Amino acid sequence: MMADKRIGEAASEAEREIEAVLGAVSPWQGRDLRYGPVHGGISNSNWKVRIDGEPGSYFVKVPGRGTEMFIDRAAASEASRRAEALKIGPRTYDYLDHQGVEIADFIEGRRPCTNSDFQSPEVRARVLGLYRTFNDSGLLGLTKTVFDMIEEHVEQVRTLNGAFPADFAWLYKQYRLARSALEASGIDLVPCFNDPMPGNFLIAEDGSIMLIDYEYASNNDRCYELGIWCGEMFFSDAIENEVLETYFGRAEPRMKARLIVHKALADVKWSTWAMVQNAVSALDFDFYKYGAWKHMRARSIMQDPRWVDYLRAV
Repeated sequence: MMADKRIGEAASEAEREIEAVLGAVSPWQGRDLRYGPVHGGISNSNWKVRIDGEPGSYFVKVPGRGTEMFIDRAAASEASRRAEALKIGPRTYDYLDHQGVEIADFIEGRRPCTNSDFQSPEVRARVLGLYRTFNDSGLLGLTKTVFDMIEEHVEQVRTLNGAFPADFAWLYKQYRLARSALEASGIDLVPCFNDPMPGNFLIAEDGSIMLIDYEYASNNDRCYELGIWCGEMFFSDAIENEVLETYFGRAEPRMKARLIVHKALADVKWSTWAMVQNAVSALDFDFYKYGAWKHMRARSIMQDPRWVDYLRAV
């Protein structure tokens, strides 16, 4: 949307915050700026900024309240710059890295994907190409596996006296069983994007895709990257097999089991993350409902009679 306010026109706390942020960007001081919100994110406050006389616009991400509990902004900056160098992400600027504020080119001529876009085999193949490029680019400075994420969020929910589902002890036991099985088989540690919400994929008319928002990126298991994406897009069993064939060259039963187990763990991670956000976030979003739904979906995989077989097969 158009950036429709100038510095000094703030009428809300969020607008006053972004004006303070923009005033701290040295190259922009004294320039005629306009700004407006970018909607859709559920972690931070996002803005589009136009500068008079410049042909393009900028995307500015102000860290959301409490996000320092689970986002390493220095690691996010490293991953964003890696993606820029690989030409799979936008150009970034380090003006306010010391404040954890992300600034990048605002990508024009592309729209955020929806789940329906990923029903196209061509789109899926392009995404997997992006993933392979990032996954094979050499380890990042931050290693944070899904196990680390889950343990971090569980402790945070306890500290915040947040909400757990009534059967969380059972869910946590299943997570521990999955962790033991995966660790015994070995972790295939690679740089992972870790956050495949549809809006993080920007598609152009020619079908090309750019990947944005690397704040959750870390070294993680390769099959987590695939599992969380398959879960987020509600892919069928047949499409999951296609994903494995496209990415690995063939769909082996062991890799299918690893994908499914990681798909369940991703839902445990994000459901527990949502309960942290429910306690600390200032964003207008129903994190409790989101977390309850994610818990339910993790439960649906772990209660499947094949769950034990998947754990044996990884």
